[in-house]
Amino acid sequence: MAAELTAPELIAKHRPTLDQALEAIRTRAYWSPHPEHPKAYGEDGSLDAAAGKAAFDALLGNRLDLTDQPGIDDWVGEEVSPYGIELGVTYPHADLDVLLPAMGAGRRAWRDAGAELRAMVCLEILKRISDRTHQFAHAVMHTSGQAFMMAFQAGGPHAQDRGLEAVAYAYAEQIRTPGTAEWSKPQGKRDPLALAKTFTPVPRGIGLVIGCNTFPTWNGYPGLFASLATGNAVLVKPHPRAVLPLALTVRIARDVLAEAGFDPNLVALAAERPGEGIAKTLALRPEIRIIDYTGSTAFGDWLEANARQAQVYTEKAGVNTVIVHSTDDYKGMLSNLAFSLSLYSGQMCTTPQNLLIPRDGITTDQGPKTFDEVTADLARAVDGLLGDDARANALLGAIVNPDVKARLEAAAGLGEVALASREVTNPEFPGAVVRTPVIVKLDGAKPDDEAAYMSECFGPVSFAVAVDSVTDAAELLRRTVREKGAMTVGAYTTDAGVEETIQEVCLEESAQLSLNLTGGVYVNQTAAFSDFHGSGGNPAANAALTDGAFVANRFRVVEVRREVQA
Repeated sequence: MAAELTAPELIAKHRPTLDQALEAIRTRAYWSPHPEHPKAYGEDGSLDAAAGKAAFDALLGNRLDLTDQPGIDDWVGEEVSPYGIELGVTYPHADLDVLLPAMGAGRRAWRDAGAELRAMVCLEILKRISDRTHQFAHAVMHTSGQAFMMAFQAGGPHAQDRGLEAVAYAYAEQIRTPGTAEWSKPQGKRDPLALAKTFTPVPRGIGLVIGCNTFPTWNGYPGLFASLATGNAVLVKPHPRAVLPLALTVRIARDVLAEAGFDPNLVALAAERPGEGIAKTLALRPEIRIIDYTGSTAFGDWLEANARQAQVYTEKAGVNTVIVHSTDDYKGMLSNLAFSLSLYSGQMCTTPQNLLIPRDGITTDQGPKTFDEVTADLARAVDGLLGDDARANALLGAIVNPDVKARLEAAAGLGEVALASREVTNPEFPGAVVRTPVIVKLDGAKPDDEAAYMSECFGPVSFAVAVDSVTDAAELLRRTVREKGAMTVGAYTTDAGVEETIQEVCLEESAQLSLNLTGGVYVNQTAAFSDFHGSGGNPAANAALTDGAFVANRFRVVEVRREVQA
């Protein structure tokens, strides 16, 4: 097919961005090409706030057209916004026996395009997504329940950063081996042995991205772009409650691929009927050779155990822990923790759950504080942060599904409530379910309490756990990470020895650690190009976003040797 986007044009347009991304992952310094502020959009073809909202509204009640995707046998979709709006968008349902073979037709040309051109095409896809950030923000907000500003940033520029980061790592790994080599081995008086060698990165096959409800783009883009940049076709299977952001992504990707002269079926959508549950079916198909999954531990474990034909990358669940030993900024610590517990109603895989506090209390710049005082002061900090309903709505967003609400309501019966959850009304969206966090006090020495704090309670639920000493806290942290996993660990201490002990636990158990955060950086936030999201080394996830291991096994290098005649 004729290319409207030529290779020289794409390279001239996007090579500088790729080079900057490569430098950023080398230095781990701050960098992002995607503006975080909504007012930065509206020029150079990007949609401003009004145009983005209009583009989102135009989708409601209509089909999202992917009519050129093979095997369409139905139109499906029953998304209802956590804010109470029925989206009414329908998507093509695919006959997998038609779609999957069609996805293989363009893989040779995509493989032969080489690492650089594939990266340029991926960057063009990301640029077009970035231009529609305002539209994506509404799509993410009304499928995940994130408040608008968080949906704009996390679902827009931060997700795009993670996609670009994956492209940069994929490119770096593919060019690690040269494309050609001349090999000559001396043979003394005889002519040397001479070979001409070529080395080609060869994709595994079709990558399956199984999307999540809470962060459809942020968690979906790393796997999607890592597989595509390494030469694989990608089938996107969104969460049934959060189809729209990934369906828009697929549509843009297909348009760019076609304009660049490649088969658009290299990227396709697999939407499902209510209750169909096609993720298991797809995961075992022989055509699926890579799987990226974010979601529950049970299904992640099932994928790792059963999808034996595929390379499986999972981000599951864990019990995130913060040890509170001492601080020289008590007010800053409380403020930081209050924000971390409240952001997006705790519906982040990185939100702290267990706060381990010595029962004899902690030392602070405001004098000694008992366990009960720390817990009460933290409850007041959360209350103060969320006391104004307008501010609460902007931070909390909406409860994403009834299961989270049920866990929140049940948590109050697990122990003494230090902070009760309250209902918040959203005047703009009366149908939204908005709740403030609950904090429950538990005793680390009581076996009956262990069942609560050693189980993940996803949502706005935190446990203040009394422990006998910081040594006991460190050992409980070790056991928690080893048995349950953790995406994040936090600690507050002014003692260098305690810091070293906690750090050593995290190094031995492969858990990402944040120390003494009291300002505008929070334990549940990570920055692309610099921070690793997860480690891949504990039960919470078998992969890290993003490192070399996340991309290197999505392709293999195949060598061809030819003898060179003297």
